[in-house]
Amino acid sequence: MSEDGPLEPSASDIRLVIAASSAGTVFEWYDFFIYGTLAAIIGKTFFPSDNATLQVLLVWAGFAVGFGFRPLGAILFGYLGDKLGRKYTFLVTVTLMGIATAGVGLIPSAESIGLFAPAIVLFLRVLQGLALGGEYGGAAIYVAEHAPGGRRGYYTSYIQASVVGGFVLSLIVVLSSKSLMSEAVWTSWGWRVPFLVSLALLAISLWMRLKLSESPVFKAMKEQGELAGNPFVESFTYPGNKRRIFIALFGIAAGLTVIWYTAMFSSLSFLKSAARMDDTLAEITVGIGGAIGMVFYLIAGAWSDRVGRKKPIVIGYALTLLLLFPVFWLIGSSANPGLAAAAQRNPVVVYGPDCNYSPFAAEQSSRCAKLLSDLAASGISYQLETGPVFTATVGGAAMATTSYPWDDKAAVRIKALQADLSTHGYDFAKVTPSPARLALVLVGLLALMALSGATYGPVAALLSEMFPPRIRYSSMSIPYHLGTGYFGGFLPLISSYIVARTGDPYAGLWYTWVVVLVGFLVALWGLKPGLPADFTDD
Repeated sequence: MSEDGPLEPSASDIRLVIAASSAGTVFEWYDFFIYGTLAAIIGKTFFPSDNATLQVLLVWAGFAVGFGFRPLGAILFGYLGDKLGRKYTFLVTVTLMGIATAGVGLIPSAESIGLFAPAIVLFLRVLQGLALGGEYGGAAIYVAEHAPGGRRGYYTSYIQASVVGGFVLSLIVVLSSKSLMSEAVWTSWGWRVPFLVSLALLAISLWMRLKLSESPVFKAMKEQGELAGNPFVESFTYPGNKRRIFIALFGIAAGLTVIWYTAMFSSLSFLKSAARMDDTLAEITVGIGGAIGMVFYLIAGAWSDRVGRKKPIVIGYALTLLLLFPVFWLIGSSANPGLAAAAQRNPVVVYGPDCNYSPFAAEQSSRCAKLLSDLAASGISYQLETGPVFTATVGGAAMATTSYPWDDKAAVRIKALQADLSTHGYDFAKVTPSPARLALVLVGLLALMALSGATYGPVAALLSEMFPPRIRYSSMSIPYHLGTGYFGGFLPLISSYIVARTGDPYAGLWYTWVVVLVGFLVALWGLKPGLPADFTDD
């Protein structure tokens, strides 16, 4: 009997394992991502604020809360997965996720119940984070422990692609729901439908997963009395495991997750805000890019079976460091060339001695800070210079700061600002790029998906092979969800904050770039070269 199971499952068994595990993963990530897909309307409903930038940051803070609790879910469900079994643990996680997601669709607005609304949203995000912390490890290990060694990368890459599938499904359900109702109905209550759809997805997922048997590796360990006494403790006491966890956290999870969220969430947010692309068209384009891009995950997983897990990941990191900014420049210039040209011809420069702009402040402390807040909310890049007197120019011409409605609400100020900038060539209408330019946007999105596929596709197989079977669920889940939960989950919040502070719509990419650099160096140093191999203690 080999360490990874006494029998090789039949082709039909493998198809069922992959289908049930992947479908559950798609549905579970759909539940998690529907929050991000509907970020704008969630902000207005549960986190209303006169400061548009603050409203966006509060929504992404709520998004990050779910990710923040993923490591705790990894510890809890990793323990159960190593003690009670892979199958029943991820039955629990998918159930918890489905119920928590449907709950978001039932919460009254902040206008109706005040602060209870965002509090309940955050509580349900915590439950989602706990569930997701247990889901990935269970599904990935379940497939890996059924797969033959020579095909493990390819088979588990379906789990990786399923994460993208969850995001694409969230876009499909949102767009379908919007198309079936009027704008008034959608903004009033129709947006809740995608959350409630999760109950139907939960039923399908449970039906499929109940047909599965337990992992052969877990059954063999149980029969031989080799189950871990305390998987969490053993994850940090097993010889060499601390080093493996360090590599898995900083060399694998952190790097691959920021590439993934940049490819999906940052690109969608960028197109809808800074590039001012039509919202529905942006969602469709990113959805198409994601759907096509799932193929790259399968290609990378299969490639890793032939060349080893290290090579695709290290190459993907290196190419990301080289191409991240150029790809986004291509996307931005193609999506809205007029806005990009206006910013180049007539740059906005703000001078002043008291420009302490805080994106988290409900009300800014000075006129200079208010102007910066309004520029950030409008998605306009700016340069900030120190000076003895507060002034602002557009293309060298003075802005009409004396007639600016400083004492009015942000919405009124922003309207006045955009009217002023419109006279200098800035167009704030949502745009629909020409087919040729839209094709270039899609090329950029596919390039990002290829980078993500190279780093993400082989990972489930790699992490399964890195850790001993008796503590595999806990050992791979803890670093994975620490990396994805904190480095990835906080990416939208941190990058949005950087953009708001700097006035540069591309500045948030530096967060991704730095994390990827760390991942590249750690992976280059710590990952074993050569062909894939089952776990050994050496």
